[in-house]
Amino acid sequence: MNFPLTLTVADRQSMDSELDAAVTAAKAHALADRRNGILVTRHTANTFTVALSETVPFGLTREHQAW
Repeated sequence: MNFPLTLTVADRQSMDSELDAAVTAAKAHALADRRNGILVTRHTANTFTVALSETVPFGLTREHQAW
């Protein structure tokens, strides 16, 4: 899986499951390099990105609202 991942969800249930899966994958990548944390950005009501971020300390996941 390549990061950042962009997700477009249809409803609340799919939002929760898709974000959980994306964050789990990001955690695996973050553990490999042990340098970056995870940043989840909400761009619209149904569009998100999940990225490895140098601005987030390793071991943390932060959320950002960009809309």
